[in-house]
Amino acid sequence: MATLNVWAGDDLMGVLGHDPQANRFSFDYSAEWRQADERFPLSPLLPLQRPAGETAEQHSAQVRQFFENLLPEGEALDHAAQTAGTTRSNLVGLLIAIGKETAGALRVTLVDDHAAPATAGGEHLREITPAQLSERIRGREDIPFSVWDAKVRLSIAGHQDKIAVYDRGGRWYLVEGGRLASTEIVKPAPMRKQLATLPANEHLCMQLARRVGLQAAQTRLVHVPEPVLLVRRFDRVETDAGVRRLHIVDGCQALGLAVSMKYERAYGDTAEVAHLREGASLPKLFSLVDQSPLPAVDRLGLLRWAIFQVLIGNTDAHGKNVSFFCDGRGLRLAPAYDMVCMDALDASFSHTYAMAIGDAFSEDALTPYEWAHFGRLCKLPFRLVAHELDGLAGQVIAVMDAFLADMIGQSVPTAVAHRFQERVLARCLRQREHVRQIARFKRADFG
Repeated sequence: MATLNVWAGDDLMGVLGHDPQANRFSFDYSAEWRQADERFPLSPLLPLQRPAGETAEQHSAQVRQFFENLLPEGEALDHAAQTAGTTRSNLVGLLIAIGKETAGALRVTLVDDHAAPATAGGEHLREITPAQLSERIRGREDIPFSVWDAKVRLSIAGHQDKIAVYDRGGRWYLVEGGRLASTEIVKPAPMRKQLATLPANEHLCMQLARRVGLQAAQTRLVHVPEPVLLVRRFDRVETDAGVRRLHIVDGCQALGLAVSMKYERAYGDTAEVAHLREGASLPKLFSLVDQSPLPAVDRLGLLRWAIFQVLIGNTDAHGKNVSFFCDGRGLRLAPAYDMVCMDALDASFSHTYAMAIGDAFSEDALTPYEWAHFGRLCKLPFRLVAHELDGLAGQVIAVMDAFLADMIGQSVPTAVAHRFQERVLARCLRQREHVRQIARFKRADFG
């Protein structure tokens, strides 16, 4: 039986167990954590008290799905497994290798390490200079970007190359031990040449979201000289005593879904399986808002998030690109992140939405009826959907010229900015044409 300690700051939250013979997982909260004033569950599907009637198999599935959602995906997961000397399917081995710096508040250590990870071993800062970062970006064909000093430095979900660093006065550090933690995510352009503009594109989307009033992570675009996007972590708070970690769960973790179910049509878009919509979806995500202490605020926030993805053409807005703060009061919608205008990139991506608006999986299929149907499925008033669509599209149109001037002044290439403007404004104008008809629908129109 393999066992790992799971910590929230200096507090032992519980023990993760794995029975290799049965390939069954378990998680047991510590008695001290159950009694702590600041206690919270790992996720809504892993409450502090196990649900009556839950079988060992059901519990194991929920535990595995939660912790697997902490891991990187694709080649990044392969690199992590290879460097750690384990396989990509060995969850325990991967958590031992990269579990000390996950998304949110959690840290994972071997049970034999009895000291809290925040105080064990002292503090070690390893500076990364811009020149070193540039060298590593150019050398990714030989050494994976996530591996520094023969250690895996990536423990954040997703496919894109990235590392997490601690920013101190504009200098970047890899941090181990002590009371510090990473505060920035560093994302270079992917190695694929067609995606060379991705850092600038994502910066445009994130900054536009903030300009029109959405809660979104702070970003900066720097050149070392290669373009690098810096994303400020919203699950970290710097204090006089160090860096405090905030517990977050992504949409798949909150819904109890495996990472493979982050798309609504998780089994594909072909005619044979297109009707199977078992993955993460907007109606499912809106159902989580009922667990918020401020449901009206978060419902409006999630609605504006969904509309904004349509307006910028982010067809890859899936269930792991929505997160919630999780504490003893429930779930609170976290700031937006990983937003990209897909058709402004030089690569050819699918125009299929990761999650449908109503039954529409593409902009071509997105009619006033589907906007109203989306409202019905997500329990939103049709007039509210129409009002927010009109208002948000109007805001984007109104601020675009001044916004682009600011972005070009922040080193966003002019050609990238103008292509972004063309795609986004055209989409805003098309979607505003639907507004009046959306508000005219009634619940009875949907049977």
